[in-house]
Amino acid sequence: MLRDVIDLLADPSDGTPLHGVDDFDRLESESGHSFVVDEAGYVTLAAGTGLSHQGDGPAMVAARETYLSLGHFAPFVETVTGAVQDIFEQAPESTPPALLEVGAGTGYYLAHTLDSVEGARGVGLDISPHAAKHLAACHSRAGAVVADVWERLPLRDRCIDAISVVFAPANPAEFQRVLAPHGQVVVLTPGVGHLDELREPLGILGVAEDKVERMYQQAAGFLEQAADPVDISFPIVLDRAAIAAQVGMSPSARHIGAEDLAERMAALPETITVTARARLDRLRPV
Repeated sequence: MLRDVIDLLADPSDGTPLHGVDDFDRLESESGHSFVVDEAGYVTLAAGTGLSHQGDGPAMVAARETYLSLGHFAPFVETVTGAVQDIFEQAPESTPPALLEVGAGTGYYLAHTLDSVEGARGVGLDISPHAAKHLAACHSRAGAVVADVWERLPLRDRCIDAISVVFAPANPAEFQRVLAPHGQVVVLTPGVGHLDELREPLGILGVAEDKVERMYQQAAGFLEQAADPVDISFPIVLDRAAIAAQVGMSPSARHIGAEDLAERMAALPETITVTARARLDRLRPV
């Protein structure tokens, strides 16, 4: 809940601390700005004219929730959680460790990590209000925030022990600002060939070969490699329901017309074996 992470949150305009008002029906900053807490439990923290876009819509969010609930990406979530646990072990014991997940979606990865670390609390950040409704309910120690990762993050300086970025965009300059001195960023990037057995017959765009390289170029001057990377790959058997959910949550499928995509999916076998591939990197402030 937002109560558990209020000491981490800040006004997106000027960075002043936030506190709960009227039993946390709204948040207010020291500079007088007020932010209404949605009845679902999340808060939108955006400066100026607000968010430039709304992120994933209800259908994509529902597809992601369905697919992840099937457990097909369990090796990914276990690897991310293990890396965050290792970072938390280096955190001071004076305060409960704090995790920020960027592009947290429905909170699948965030909830698993919080379940695995006693007393840890987390801020789940996503630009989609539809995702935030699920995110707010994913775990009792998670606070859901709607915000744009490309803008100033609505967090205080040096308050976060670990940041997780799972198949999501990053903001290295802001990550450097909000990370504690011992803090690290855990980045899970899809690997070349990820789910290609499904992508190719459907005509869905594959993963760029230089994706990790571009991530490090973007991070230069703000973050540096903190540990050896870990490559993860494993087979998944998908039935038609899982295929539909995976395609429904994939932004790269948006370039295909709905009718064409439906025809291509109908031509697939009842089950298909695909290979999930990703790389986990850990980075620390420069």
